[in-house]
Amino acid sequence: MADGLARRLRPHVLGLSLGLSAVALALVFASALGAVPSALLPQAPAPVLDAVPHVNAALSALALLTIPGGVVAIRRGRVAHHRLLMLASAALFAAFLALYLYKVSVAGPAPFPGPEGVYRTVYLPVLGVHVLLAVVTVPLVVYALLLAATHPVDALPETHHPRVGRVAASLWFVSFLLGEAVYAMLYVVY
Repeated sequence: MADGLARRLRPHVLGLSLGLSAVALALVFASALGAVPSALLPQAPAPVLDAVPHVNAALSALALLTIPGGVVAIRRGRVAHHRLLMLASAALFAAFLALYLYKVSVAGPAPFPGPEGVYRTVYLPVLGVHVLLAVVTVPLVVYALLLAATHPVDALPETHHPRVGRVAASLWFVSFLLGEAVYAMLYVVY
């Protein structure tokens, strides 16, 4: 980010984070609840829509590598490597989210194909915790990214970036992990 713009945005990072997070979460819930008219979106062929969950599972698996990789990198003092891995994690999440929102908007959420007992005792709690963590993680990740984008590297330890980043990375990782469990129950096990 250009230094002048970064300096101007620095005092507004929290507000920007909350605003961007609210917009992102509104899009997610609007898509998941069917409030986005599918007629407004281009219609992909069925094989493309069918591939989205599998592509998203691969994106999530990659994020399960980049997130802890970024944590290890910063613990070892490798700031540039940390930045690269966390930006890669954010890009993987953005791609995942775009594909997920498109598929849900066009085709609706995937119904659970397994037995009712598993649905209530395993699938719903896993899905619920996954969604809750994703909702909580979005503003934390956005805040950590905006702090990193608007402050010089040597000033980041004096911001909330290290503390928020640790929490965000942990929750983000668990959310992706539970997302893989949801995928497995929807598309592999049943």
